[in-house]
Amino acid sequence: MGNSVDLFEYQARDLFESHGVPVLGGAVAFTPEEAEQAAASMGGRVVVKAQVKIGGRGKAGGVKLAESASDAREKAAAILGMDIKGHTVHKVMIAQAAPIEAEYYLAILLDRANRNFLVMASVAGGMEIEEVAHTSPEKLARVGIDPNVGISKELALDIVKKGQFPAEVADQVADVLIKLWAAFVAEDATLMEINPLVKTSDGKVVALDGKVTLDDNAGFRHPDHEALVDHAATNPLEALAKEKDLNYVKLDGQVGIIGNGAGLVMSTLDVVAYAGEKYSVKPANFLDIGGGASAEVMANGLSIILGDPDVRSVFVNVFGGITACDAVANGIVQALSILGDKATKPIVVRLDGNNVIEGRRILNEANHPLIQQLDTMDGAAARAAELAAK
Repeated sequence: MGNSVDLFEYQARDLFESHGVPVLGGAVAFTPEEAEQAAASMGGRVVVKAQVKIGGRGKAGGVKLAESASDAREKAAAILGMDIKGHTVHKVMIAQAAPIEAEYYLAILLDRANRNFLVMASVAGGMEIEEVAHTSPEKLARVGIDPNVGISKELALDIVKKGQFPAEVADQVADVLIKLWAAFVAEDATLMEINPLVKTSDGKVVALDGKVTLDDNAGFRHPDHEALVDHAATNPLEALAKEKDLNYVKLDGQVGIIGNGAGLVMSTLDVVAYAGEKYSVKPANFLDIGGGASAEVMANGLSIILGDPDVRSVFVNVFGGITACDAVANGIVQALSILGDKATKPIVVRLDGNNVIEGRRILNEANHPLIQQLDTMDGAAARAAELAAK
């Protein structure tokens, strides 16, 4: 399961700048005083923009023009702490104000359906791109990019022409596109969007707002990306799981799920979702403890799931392979003794595969009051759903 990191606008701006994409001056502020200082250093008019990872902040009153540094302080005070569609504003970006003559749209994204990269370019920027695609499709160029070839000056100019950009900005927009592609590749992004890309009254083309999504699966190549993650918004259980190197994703159900191997866990989610319909319960998480799961890994996994207040029952579904069933069974027993009184929820276990008979014997002998064993995946899923419904 691929994880991705969405950047705040100010982070996208800094990232663009580091790759030579033209941007205006910008700074992030956590307090009205910091906003005032930033505006003062930029000299004069600035735009105060709420930093949230959701669209529609302008309509919600999260973007305001300030005429002076003290005005910026007031505007920031009004925006900080606002709730925009369930997202609390903890910081604002102070951006240099610019006299805008035209707004365009430029984006590069991973097109999963076609297993390719896609550039979208349009002379109709500033509004939702879906709307442009719907109302004036002729103004939106969509061009597939071969990653082995990339974007040449020639191709960039061709895309700009297809997007109906005026001739006087064609070279500048093509140049931005080439730099954006270089940034996209260098940072292992899955999305880089500039909306709007603007032409200012002095004829310069500048990225005014940016959206960037990075591929967390490539995180090992970018130790610096870790600093971009918004830990405040990360679910605390997910953060804990990450610390323990567990592949865990929190969902909004009641049946905790542990399995070994992503494929098995995915099918376990399906089976639990199906079994749960009868009791209106759903899977509470995805947790893959992987092939070589030790007792410690099992204990870590169980403690995270049992620590989720939404979880009412746990389904451990293991197919013994590299890790044989007896080792998994020992892991479960040890995990429960490590957790002691913290373990209070019923645990349904289904073991199959390598050394299954020995594994089942170990669990039967342990005779732990919380553990129930079932032989089939469907039977175990149904039992876990039933227990969660109680």
